[in-house]
Amino acid sequence: LNMSSSVLNLSEHLSCPLGFGHYNAVDICILETVVIVLLTFLIIAGNLTVIFVFHCAPLLHHYTTSYFIQTMAYADLFVGVSCLVPTLSLLHYSTGVHESLTCQVFGYIISVLKSVSMACLACISVDRYLAITKPLSYNQLVTPCRLRICIILIWMYSCLIFLPSFFGWGKPGYHGDIFEWCATSWLTNAYFTGFIVCLLYAPAAFVICFTYFHIFKICRQHTKEINDRRARFPSHEVDASGETGHSPDRRYAMVLFRITSVFYVLWLPYIIYFLLESSRVLENPALSFLTTWLAISNSFCNCVIYSLSNSV
Repeated sequence: LNMSSSVLNLSEHLSCPLGFGHYNAVDICILETVVIVLLTFLIIAGNLTVIFVFHCAPLLHHYTTSYFIQTMAYADLFVGVSCLVPTLSLLHYSTGVHESLTCQVFGYIISVLKSVSMACLACISVDRYLAITKPLSYNQLVTPCRLRICIILIWMYSCLIFLPSFFGWGKPGYHGDIFEWCATSWLTNAYFTGFIVCLLYAPAAFVICFTYFHIFKICRQHTKEINDRRARFPSHEVDASGETGHSPDRRYAMVLFRITSVFYVLWLPYIIYFLLESSRVLENPALSFLTTWLAISNSFCNCVIYSLSNSV
């Protein structure tokens, strides 16, 4: 009874975009609460597991991409921790004194963290591209010091690109729309959305498509050459050289490609709706909620892909 009365209060003070009637709104608020609480738990637990595995398995640090994967894990962990804000706001009645500030800070932090994940995926694709196209000079090009500098630059760039939202120029995303002020008073801006797309979404997607296209093209060429050599000179030496050559690189690239593909599959609906709503072409609170939390669920999906795709 206490829970029901508190949910009735929530339906009056919080944004429950999917409800249309009073009782229906209450049911939808409960559904939203369950979705957010479940995702928060899964994201935190999954990424803590990834961080724990890297801490307990020193051999994983031999992979240069482990720097970016760990950065993504920490960023996704902070996403889960940040999701405690709307979770606690739904489970406990909020007075809303600083709702606008809470909403802006929450939306900004989530946007920065997901920008870090997106930039790390692009950097991973560049790293694999260099590993396959320049295997002899790879160790000289990609050093631990340069990797750390790259990660620092990723965090700095991600923090800077969303700063204009604090000065009234647009809205970084719908992550705070669980708060009523975010849903009704903080409007998107087509120019700011275009700014984010041009400086973040589009470059990252272009880099990933370019690098993986050439990675798999090169891997197919090497596979064809290896098969031709096996046909001409059927010996164990050729087989050994072929298996220890680009086959592991291809498998490793496939794992990372799956991670990247799932990321964009989950984020594409959000980006499309963000563009349409910013242009005032479409405005649907239900789609806003669904696309937002579908995108945030990617923070947990990475952990599943790691475990299913690669035994290491």
